[in-house]
Amino acid sequence: MSAATPSNHPPLLAEAPAGADTRTRIRHAAARLFARRGYAGTGLKQVATDAAAPFGSIYHFFPGGKDALAEDMIRTTGPQFMALVLGLLEERADPVEAVVHAFDSAAEELVADSYADGCPVATMALDVADTNEPLRRAAADVFAEWLDGGTAWFSRHVAPDRARDLALAMIMLTEGAFLLGRTTRDPGPLRAAGRTMGTLVQSALDATPHGPRSR
Repeated sequence: MSAATPSNHPPLLAEAPAGADTRTRIRHAAARLFARRGYAGTGLKQVATDAAAPFGSIYHFFPGGKDALAEDMIRTTGPQFMALVLGLLEERADPVEAVVHAFDSAAEELVADSYADGCPVATMALDVADTNEPLRRAAADVFAEWLDGGTAWFSRHVAPDRARDLALAMIMLTEGAFLLGRTTRDPGPLRAAGRTMGTLVQSALDATPHGPRSR
């Protein structure tokens, strides 16, 4: 759930691999900077410096400049982030344990990252929701994909009419917990969010037609 991942998962905001071409280095550098600094706080000169690339090469590969790079970051890291979350959920067979495990993993990695990385898409969405319509739409598309993916996962365990609400709750709890955790330099909000999510899932399980399930 965090941008930096447990050791058995590939890092979401990794540096470009050794020997990567210029376009790849630019994409990786831009993704890291946008995720950590947001749209307003990221400059193309810094992207070029971090990518060890000529400044003009940004416009060569991304003619739309900063907006094109930002949209690429949103639409690329969004599905990767969802895959990471679903991968963490799959590490536990019991759905209650799965959601608690996912949030606990996020808390551990937030500390390991010195609170530098949260949700890359949320950082951008907060910056552009009122100022850049194409980027707002890109972020909205990603959130819709997350909601669909989460709904599909929860539908394996609870009644369909509860699955979407649980997916929405997980997204909201994740984003709020990252904001509080990074601001206070405390993993507690993520762990509390995990416990809350576990309670919600248990309640949904108990209400399913096949009868109550214990944790």
